[in-house]
Amino acid sequence: MANIFCVEDDTGIRELITCALQSGGYTAEGFPDGKSFFHRLRDDKPALILLDIMLPDEDGISILKRLKGNDATAEIPVIMLSAKSSEIDKVTGLENGADDYITKPFGIMELLSRIKAVLRRSHTVQKAESHVLSAHDLTIDLDQRTVVYLETEIVLTYKEFELLSYLVRNRGTAISGTAFWNRSGDSPMRARHAPWMHT
Repeated sequence: MANIFCVEDDTGIRELITCALQSGGYTAEGFPDGKSFFHRLRDDKPALILLDIMLPDEDGISILKRLKGNDATAEIPVIMLSAKSSEIDKVTGLENGADDYITKPFGIMELLSRIKAVLRRSHTVQKAESHVLSAHDLTIDLDQRTVVYLETEIVLTYKEFELLSYLVRNRGTAISGTAFWNRSGDSPMRARHAPWMHT
């Protein structure tokens, strides 16, 4: 079940949106301002963000720029919700990374339909990108079984490719020596005496 964050300072609208999202099969959390939103964002990443522009502490466009400028949140889809309906307002939101722009007042059915469409597009992109692994200047194409480092292709054996892919997939986590050597197909005796690794 997708979790959606709604940043909206109007209590009535925020509660209406979160209630509609829950009725639509999503989990939803509402925030009245940027400060509370970013505080929560440190602990959890939503599937999508609904973002008002006119907020009390930091405007929505500024929040959008911060989201898209941070690698940890850049890929989270964002739909702008605003009473500002001029063409320049819409273009500003979209050019700064918003996935859609909905003007107030809006219908709940339209909102849910647009959310569904954006999530569908996002999942399609994520599915395509899941075939490529990357870590700093290293890129691994799982379909083509190629490895490129600093624009230079590295030729690896089958086992080397599998091990490197495994390490990149699990980067940032501790891997036991047993798990590593089992993956490599090395001897059980060596695996038992292998230390823990951290990727």
